[in-house]
Amino acid sequence: MTKRSATLIGMTAILMWSLLALLTVASGAMPPFQLAAVTFAIGACVGALSWIARPGGWRALRQPFAAWLVGVGGLFGYHALYFISLRYAPPAEAGLVNYLWPLLIVLFSALLPGERLALHHVVGALLGLAGTIMLFAGRGLSGSLLAYAPGLGAAFTAAFVWSTYSVLSRRLAAVPTEAVTGFCAGTSLLAAICHRLLEATVWPQTPLQWLAVLALGVGPVGVAFYTWDIGMKRGDIRVIGAAAYATPLLSTAFLILAGYAQAAPTLVVAALLIAGGGLIAAKDMLVRRDG
Repeated sequence: MTKRSATLIGMTAILMWSLLALLTVASGAMPPFQLAAVTFAIGACVGALSWIARPGGWRALRQPFAAWLVGVGGLFGYHALYFISLRYAPPAEAGLVNYLWPLLIVLFSALLPGERLALHHVVGALLGLAGTIMLFAGRGLSGSLLAYAPGLGAAFTAAFVWSTYSVLSRRLAAVPTEAVTGFCAGTSLLAAICHRLLEATVWPQTPLQWLAVLALGVGPVGVAFYTWDIGMKRGDIRVIGAAAYATPLLSTAFLILAGYAQAAPTLVVAALLIAGGGLIAAKDMLVRRDG
């Protein structure tokens, strides 16, 4: 697999994650940790299905403790902190702080062996950040930020956890992507425990809601983590990190198309900033082939 191919595969996770908000809204009133427990269990099953074609695939679960700590800690830690941020801060502010993770991935990638952070990578990431700020500012921010300090702190920590998990995945390149099946299962178990302790059980009420839950588990909370792992381990982590700013833009676009949100003029400006930043960051991949 070439570096270009792995980068493109990794970017499919961005497209799937852009459907996360739409499918979550469509899934009904299931509490966050219960939804995480169910969807990550489905995501684990998606990976386990590959064992039919590769009977020995389960051996990928035999990984050192460090791999499990990074894998489960990254997946569960990020989602737990993100849920907490949404509980103690308004969604717009929490989302804006949380979307520091693409910029952090681009910056942290400079610490990886064999990686070099060029000016166009930083410029592209900053343009993406500016576009994301424009996107959220168009929705309108609310209240005093100081009053939401606990939630915003959780959102920033979530961004740090996810960017660290993503960059450390490159350092754990020897761990096969099939191991993500175990990481999803571990995350599902921890989420189920949190649900049991903190939430009341609420199940979907309609076939459409059940379909949305299934789609979440197969896509944004399933296949997306496997393709992201491939991108982080074999692709251009700087390009993928900058391109990840398309997630909130595409997410908003899908919500508008589905009738869950209204279009705003700032969406066009945000789109130009994010698309321009992504193209600048991907300059190396666009002008020459590399393996």
